[in-house]
Amino acid sequence: MSQIDTLLTLIAQKHLGIETLETRKSDRLDFHDTAVWCIRDALEAAFKAGVELGVSMPQARESEIASDD
Repeated sequence: MSQIDTLLTLIAQKHLGIETLETRKSDRLDFHDTAVWCIRDALEAAFKAGVELGVSMPQARESEIASDD
């Protein structure tokens, strides 16, 4: 499982009460009633995680972006 998949799964578990984000081919397991405030909390957690990841990544220099390599 990739880092992003792990992070999204943890957010789904914590904020939405969803055990896994894998498709299980069962309406009972794949569809969930979720309160809007839980969805908002999950989206906010995902946004904050993205910001933290972006801040921790080294910035590409202009010469690296323009490079055809």
